[in-house]
Parts: sequence; C-alpha cells; structure tokens
Amino acid sequence: MRMFVPSFYREPNNSWMADLIRDNPLALAVTNGSPEDGPFATHLPVIFDPGASGDPGASGELTGATLLGHMNRANPHWAALRPGGVLLLTFTGPHSYVSPTVYGKTPAAPTWNFTAVHVRGVVEKIDATEETLGVVQSTVRAFEGAFGDGWDMTDSLGYFRQIVPAVGAFRFTVTGASGMFKLSQEQPGEVRERVRTSFGQSGCTYKREVAGLMNRLP
Repeated sequence: MRMFVPSFYREPNNSWMADLIRDNPLALAVTNGSPEDGPFATHLPVIFDPGASGDPGASGELTGATLLGHMNRANPHWAALRPGGVLLLTFTGPHSYVSPTVYGKTPAAPTWNFTAVHVRGVVEKIDATEETLGVVQSTVRAFEGAFGDGWDMTDSLGYFRQIVPAVGAFRFTVTGASGMFKLSQEQPGEVRERVRTSFGQSGCTYKREVAGLMNRLP
C-alpha cells in the first residue's frame, strides 16, 4: 500500500513528517487480512521509542526510526499480527474544506486541503509483562507532556499492572515513509494567500491549523 503524492504536495523537508506524527499520534494501523474478511484496521496511539537511537530528532529522518504502540489483546487484529510482518501506520494532520468563495476568481473548483503521513515497517510483538508496562508508561509520559497536565501516574501503577495482561504492545521499525501536505501549492500565489488569510482568520480550529502550516511553506 503506497500513497500517491504529486510532486508539489511533497513535504518541504523530513521534519514535517516527524512533527505531524508527534502532534497527531493517533494512528490507523492496517494489515492485510483474508480475501473473505479484507484488511484489519485499528486506531491506536503511537509514540517514538524514547530509548531508541533511531528517533528522528531534529533531522526528521523516519527510515530506521522505532515507534511503540499498543492495542487490546482481545482485538482479532492482535492475533493477526505476525512477528516480522509488515504494518502500515497512517497519521492525519490538519485539514479542511476549501470553498471557491475565498479564491476571488471564477471558474473555480472546491477542494480539501489536508496533511497525512504513511509509514510502513516491521512489527515486533512485546510479550514480557514489564516491557509492556514500560510501553504504557512511556506513552503516558509522552502524551501528558504534549497534551495533558503533567499527571503523576505513580499512584496508578498498581492498576496498570492489573490491566497490562490485556494490553498487546509492539515495537515498529520504519522501513519507508511518505507524506502529503496539500496546502494549495497548485494555486497561483495570490490565491494561496487568500486561502491562508481566510483560514487564519477563521473560527474553525482545523482551518487555523492549516493556515499555520501554510505559513511554514517555503
């Protein structure tokens, strides 16, 4: 499974893809299923492995990076995962509908500006209880730091140990990545500016986030 990305929608540099994953860590994990049932698809939280040397860091290079994720072991998708098997993780970033009313010209056609990253890689299931608990703790630290209020999990570690047997944790090594950042690059400069200004002044959070990325374009 590969994402079609026209040349003018490719990421300006690799750091855009790493940033999108960090800022939008709820991935859709997809693996091939049987011809009768079709593919498996599961939404799950994913982080860069804090203990791995392959963290993309400032370079943004994803190939070779290690991600950590987890899902419910009762999910049939977990049983379908094979050690060394290929998994696709898709991440969706800021996106919004673009109405021709902002173009200031006619004829015109509406579109949807969006950002997305697809990473392909190899799965390693984690079976050890303590290592699975470590994945859960690392995920909490990452998300409390980025999205939470710094919650201290210390008093809940006993509860974590109770639920960890139901958690299927895995390590994911990235073998390839592609990103699509469709931000009106195909439009003339004056039209792109109208879209960016309109989105930046919008009351819609999604549109303001798209405008923020448009501000970063070269």
